[in-house]
Amino acid sequence: MVAEHGGLETARRLINSKTVSDGYTALWERGRLDLTVEAKVIETPEFHSLFTVEELQVCRRRLREYRYSG
Repeated sequence: MVAEHGGLETARRLINSKTVSDGYTALWERGRLDLTVEAKVIETPEFHSLFTVEELQVCRRRLREYRYSG
């Protein structure tokens, strides 16, 4: 996906998807939500300006729903 669309567009597609990806689920199962796009976006202030307020809210909501405490 990254090779085809680039990093930023891939991140946006994952964030804007109605459901979490299989990769997100696999990371959750392994206790590694810190490696998700959502966590990287939220935990890296330099990335915030690349995303809309709504996209940042989606990231926070997903992480909260899966009980990620960061």
